[in-house]
Order: sequence, then C-alpha cells, then structure tokens
Amino acid sequence: MTDGTVYVVGAGLAGLSSAVALVSKGARVTLIEGAGQAGGRCRSYFDTTLGQVIDNGNHLVLSGNHATHAYLGTIGAVGRLAGPEAARFAFADVKTGERWTIAPNEGPLAWWVLMKNRRVPGSHLSEYLSIARLLAPPRGKRIDEVIACKGPLWEKLLHPFLLAALNTEPEAASAELAGAIIRETLAKGGRAYRPRIASPTLGAAFIEPALAYLERKGAEVRMGRRLRSIGFDGNRIATLDFADGPLTLAAADRVVLATPAWATQDLVPGVSAPNEFRSIVNAHFSIPAPAGAAPMTGVIGGTAEWVFAFHDRLSVTVSGADAIVDTDRETLARTLWHDVAAVHRLGPELPPWQIVKERRATFAATPEQAARRARARTRWSNLILAGDWTATGLPATIEGAIRSGHRAAELALAPASV
Repeated sequence: MTDGTVYVVGAGLAGLSSAVALVSKGARVTLIEGAGQAGGRCRSYFDTTLGQVIDNGNHLVLSGNHATHAYLGTIGAVGRLAGPEAARFAFADVKTGERWTIAPNEGPLAWWVLMKNRRVPGSHLSEYLSIARLLAPPRGKRIDEVIACKGPLWEKLLHPFLLAALNTEPEAASAELAGAIIRETLAKGGRAYRPRIASPTLGAAFIEPALAYLERKGAEVRMGRRLRSIGFDGNRIATLDFADGPLTLAAADRVVLATPAWATQDLVPGVSAPNEFRSIVNAHFSIPAPAGAAPMTGVIGGTAEWVFAFHDRLSVTVSGADAIVDTDRETLARTLWHDVAAVHRLGPELPPWQIVKERRATFAATPEQAARRARARTRWSNLILAGDWTATGLPATIEGAIRSGHRAAELALAPASV
C-alpha cells in the first residue's frame, strides 16, 4: 500500500475501474478528468434533438466478462445489466427475409451444433470444428491465415461476432485477439456468453454508480482539468501540468495515466501505442421497441450490423465503419432506418433520429497494431498506464478497459521495489 496519493488521470472505464479498485483497498485517490463528465466513450447524455437520454454507443457485455461483473458488484450496479436467462442471439437477413436464432447450450460440450434448429442455417459441423484453430493460433497471424473466412457459419455468425468484438474487418484482424475472445466465451459454453446490455443506460450502469462509490469512499474527483504535459525527474515523474496550473507530486505519490493512446504518446516520451484506429457509427431512433422485440438482433445483408431494442428507442451500431463514417448524417439515418424497419417490420417513415460518429473508437485490432500495445508498468517508478489500448490480451472492449484499470491499481498498490 502506498502512503501517498494515487492520481488517476482519465475517467473513462479504465480510470474509473482503477480508482474504484484503489479506494476499495483503502488507498487515497484523486481522479482527474479533462472533460466535463466521466465515462469517456462509455457515457450517456441528454440529447436535445430526441428529448431523451441516449448512450453515445451501444456496448455489449457477456456473462463471462468476469472483470466487468466484479466492477459492477463493487459499485453496487450488478442489477443494471439486462439480458436473457440463456444465450440466445436473433438474426435477420434483410435481403432474403430469413430469420433465425442461435441457441447454444449452457455447458462447454457444444452439442447444440449438432441440431439444425439451434445452429446457423445451412452450416455444417466441420465449420464449427474449424474454430478450434483459433483457440491457440500462431503468433502474429491474421484470422484469414488461420481459418477459412467463408461459408454460412462465417457469414452469419463469426463475421458479425468478431467484427463487433474487434471493431476491425475480421479477415485482417489478429487471430490472437480473436482467440482470446473465443476462449473466454464461445469455448466455455452458453453460460459464458449470455448477452447483457446496460439498462436503462450506460451512465446508469457503469458511470454514475462508480462516481457515487468513489464519493462514499472519500476519493476526490476533479472534472474539467486537462493534462497538458508531464514533468520528469530521473526515473520518476515530478509534476502534472494542467491547464489551470501544475501539480507537484510528493515522493510517495503515484500516477495512473488512463488517457487515450494518442494522448498518452504525446504526454510520455517513448511509449509504444497503436497509431491506427477504426470508427464506429451509432444511430438512435426515438420510437418504442415493438412488443416482443429481441433485445438485440444481428443484421445480415444490410448496412446496420446490430439493432438494440429499448423501451423508448431503437439503436443501431455499425462497427469498423470507416467506409461510411464520412457519409452525411441524414443519409446514414435513412439507410440505417431501412434496416431497422426490415428487422422489426415497421413502416418506412423515418422517426426522430440522432447519429453519433466515433472516428477513433478503438485501435485497429490487426497483428501489427496489437504488437504496439504498451504494458501497464513503465520505466518511471511512479507512472502506470491504463486503457483498453494497453496490453490487456483482449481487444478494445469494456472488459479490456476494466481489466487494465484493475492491473494498474495492483501496480499502484505494490511496494515501490516491485
């Protein structure tokens, strides 16, 4: 346990989870965020166009994401995730009109793939067996160098699943990162990949309870203080230079820097970090979900990839959206509504809408970019890195961000000689 203060810079999920882990162990914590609100890319806000609270994007959690559930347990928000009691994934092909539901069994012995009514239509057992090659792939390989990226299973399940998880065109994505996801979810059986969605919003599930927990534990939270530079002195950092003035660190103080990859590279000399990124486009339509609508539907053959149904809105996520991110907003809204209307059998009239574009949503999950990820420990004795872009072993997901925060907290609490 450090005798000083741990300054956590950045209040996205990596910084919040680090701060939560630290105060739960009795550490003195100051959380500092450059923006006016916490949450980073996992946040909610009141949208004046729609007149309602929406999420900046749709983030899916799986039941096997143990770090995420532990974080929610600590902040008292376990009940803020909603989802089916069993792993069920609805799909709709908007070109052919075909619909199906993937229905895995709970255990790791995947007998469900033997049953045509539970697996991907038109798929064969041999396709499922080939997934085993991703469980321990050769280092530095792309997915298309490990398995055949074709066939019904690939087109109707693996491609949309991996695109959502990696936010990178799966064929060119890292087989190691794909393998990490599969080992922790698909390979463990349906009990490990029951879909979970923040309810009613991301902020209500992940952010507001964390801030309340930090307040109860006596942490200091400072918003709107942007870090401009860091002062170094030998093997440690000496000052944090904010726009409103410098903060001088005491000998026992430590810093968890939970800023985006590009910001961290500007602040810390010589840090290796991903420098290619992929975008995400989200659309929100102010219309109640139809009665009986699946909470989440995978879209095949359209522009939309996943449609999320909430009581007051229908939302769309398009991952790896570089090809459409520069399209004008109304054209995007009409294009995506066409898919939503087909999925939920609604009319063509466009309801009130909002488009949210994240141009640098995640690092590109290619083998080359994955190799650039920095470890949490740095060569400065009192500086630790956190963020979903660091070397977590996972792609840039909520689970990866929270694990990075937990790892940073462990290092901040360790004796200085470790």
